[in-house]
Amino acid sequence: MVDLNNVDLNLLVAFDALMTERSVTRAADRLHIGQSAMSSTLGRLRKLLDDPILVREGRGMMSTPLADTLVGPVRDALSGIEAALSHHGFHPESDHRTFSIIATDRTTLTFLGPLINGIDTEAPHVQLEIMPPTEDYAARLHSGQADVLIIPREVFSDHRNFPHEVLYRDRLVCAVDSANTAVGDTLTVEQFNTAPFLATNIVGTPSLSEMQLDFLGIGRNTRVIAGFGLAHLLIRRGPFLALIHERLARALNFDDGLRLLEPPFELAPITEIMVWSPRSERDPANNWLRERLRRLAADMPPLIHPSKGFSGVHPSSRSRSTQSPTSDEAKIV
Repeated sequence: MVDLNNVDLNLLVAFDALMTERSVTRAADRLHIGQSAMSSTLGRLRKLLDDPILVREGRGMMSTPLADTLVGPVRDALSGIEAALSHHGFHPESDHRTFSIIATDRTTLTFLGPLINGIDTEAPHVQLEIMPPTEDYAARLHSGQADVLIIPREVFSDHRNFPHEVLYRDRLVCAVDSANTAVGDTLTVEQFNTAPFLATNIVGTPSLSEMQLDFLGIGRNTRVIAGFGLAHLLIRRGPFLALIHERLARALNFDDGLRLLEPPFELAPITEIMVWSPRSERDPANNWLRERLRRLAADMPPLIHPSKGFSGVHPSSRSRSTQSPTSDEAKIV
């Protein structure tokens, strides 16, 4: 048994960083220390555990079986210590903290901008790490590698196994370049089927819009596949038609070069949810982050009512409906 009297508990923090990053350099950056200091710490960990912990494999590093078994217990221990020391609350104006948020580029552009832009004045010692969703995002959330996941409820089948709540709603609209004369103020199904189509994906997998089109059996002449963050750039000065989120179009000032139209078929709305780990339920810092995200969602403008259409008109000139989540929807579901 290891005698804790002879163990520097900072080694646990270093171990967690090394196992998260699988890189001495990135772990050093994560803890704001020099690479030589992290290399020395890794040496101390190897001596303490009598195990290499990380071994070189190709251009990267792989963890040993012993190290893998320690990841969960060490993170649980650190979370427990953090929670015990956080009983006094979280003070964003003075406390140091790094928050990890899993979100797509689309969500970052659409929703997280005010949080990112205001963090320097609201919480000058807080760092935000925005991570793209990968196949293991649920495991990363459960293990504490991420504080919050923002994702459409329709694509996260495991959401009921985590605390979560609705943030806001969005909808898909058709987008073309404003100078595209092949498409008028309205769009027919035949035009949608035959126009050069720009499909969107998320980290190499079909997007929710693509899944909806497949479900409805809507044909399209796909010529380009790209992420949502690039779609608006590729549409401009080109012949392409795409489905993009209305809120993304607003965030990108769609009236500057883009024209939006109603789809010629009915598409389901998109419900963006905030998901977090049960272990952070009572953590004051995470509670602050979640409350900040709730306020951002509450401040979002409502969507244009589907029956109003666009016809190339900016949303500010149309009548608006109330599409924000109700108080009941904002509760954990």
